[in-house]
Amino acid sequence: MLLALKTAGMAGMRWVEVNDRMQRGYRYVLSAPAGCDFHEGFRPELTPAEMLALGVFCGKYMTDCRDEFPAEWFENARLSARRDCRLNFFGVDASQKLSVWREKGWIHPDDPRGWFQWYCRYFLGRRMQGEDERQIGRWKAMKRHMAQLRRNCEPEDWQCRPRQRQALLQWAYDSRSF
Repeated sequence: MLLALKTAGMAGMRWVEVNDRMQRGYRYVLSAPAGCDFHEGFRPELTPAEMLALGVFCGKYMTDCRDEFPAEWFENARLSARRDCRLNFFGVDASQKLSVWREKGWIHPDDPRGWFQWYCRYFLGRRMQGEDERQIGRWKAMKRHMAQLRRNCEPEDWQCRPRQRQALLQWAYDSRSF
């Protein structure tokens, strides 16, 4: 696993080279400032670092590709060598297997780990016309789960629908706040 940031000659664009268990020789350019210039209507409530610190994906996500992302994202991350859903904020499994995501056509070849990998790279400044809009549309579709929580749960009753709350955390919605 080796991360290399290179400055290209054109307008100081930075390139990221990825070599991890799921991608070898993959390169992408960071064309926007980190954490800025998001598409209109895309306002995640949690940063990747906050999501990792809260506990998402049973602690197993991104354990072999840490070199690609800022070290500070992992300072408080709840990660494990083995999948352990007790590490999730709500202590439940709210994920589908990657094979299910592949079967449904939700995985883009540039982001073989799925939505969260896309979001991490988008947060860093990668932009991919077409794919960004697709992923943002998927993110917006999760908002219906927030409405269901508000309709069926008392505020801050974290025992009410914990799988749904955990799933929302994994899509950068802060389901702890309602």
